[in-house]
Amino acid sequence: MKKQNTPLVTHIFTADPSAHVFNDRIYIYPSHDIPHDGEDNDNGDEYQMRDYHILSMDDKSDEVIDHGEVLHQDQIPWVKEQLWAPDVVYKNDTYYLVFPARDKDGIFKLGIAESKNPEGPFTPRKEPIPGSFSIDPCSFIDDDGKVYIYFGGLWGGQLEKYREGSFNPNGTEPEKNEPAVCPKVAVMTDDMEGFASTPADVVILDENGKPLLAGDEDRRYFEGPWMHKYNGKYYFSYSTGTTHTIAYAIGDNPLGPFKYAGKILEPVIGWTTHHSIVEYHDKWYLFYHDCEYSKGINHRRCVKYCELTYNADGTIQTITPQYN
Repeated sequence: MKKQNTPLVTHIFTADPSAHVFNDRIYIYPSHDIPHDGEDNDNGDEYQMRDYHILSMDDKSDEVIDHGEVLHQDQIPWVKEQLWAPDVVYKNDTYYLVFPARDKDGIFKLGIAESKNPEGPFTPRKEPIPGSFSIDPCSFIDDDGKVYIYFGGLWGGQLEKYREGSFNPNGTEPEKNEPAVCPKVAVMTDDMEGFASTPADVVILDENGKPLLAGDEDRRYFEGPWMHKYNGKYYFSYSTGTTHTIAYAIGDNPLGPFKYAGKILEPVIGWTTHHSIVEYHDKWYLFYHDCEYSKGINHRRCVKYCELTYNADGTIQTITPQYN
């Protein structure tokens, strides 16, 4: 496999990796940073991604294959701009690419594109998922075949603007002593045509069983959800945003609640941090991105990976980023 803690590819900038094993290969579904001179701001205007590439790798060589452009924003009728972090789930003999983008009104929605091959290309649907909003979809399929979509991000991801149940352009975060804004989860219909349930809060609890507070920036959710299962437990992991770590919480049900359990990844070079976790040939790996290669330019990121280790009690050993 590719050397750990080094960029998977450098001919393009990639970020927000969602890693899955299909056909005995690891497929990575990242976003694609496009170099430009735009403004950096809390609205995320610097992240002007316009298309998706798919990467794949295995443990037989150190080659990482770029399968090329598999979807462009110009192919999607409802999209205006910003194809941000995607994910893929395999169901019904089909690979479903779930992605966020701004619609013609500049509001983030979630869309779906389909392919019969994990490397694409993908054919987009003409409309976003009804009732969807915000960014960073994670598509988790449980052992019973049920698909859950976790999503949401603050600031540029607009999640805080939905606190009243619908989009409010003037919506703000709660006060620091109030419960934090929760990420969302919705169950998909079996035919993957839409949500089978109204998106619900993913509640993250502290050691006393109380919801994490908005002022608890070391632990509260900000963006980048991921779900995986280990020894029958559900692990919900995410970025804390302003404190730049990947944290995780553990639960007994994919809908939660989840109890905060610790950090997976300490801060990397760059403002954003975004990850995925995958098992491959009896080992567990963390995929992440940083800005080492671009010397700290936030919208020029590169995907990397490293091995992840569990303790005997099911907790995860915290990883400190390594640079070569």
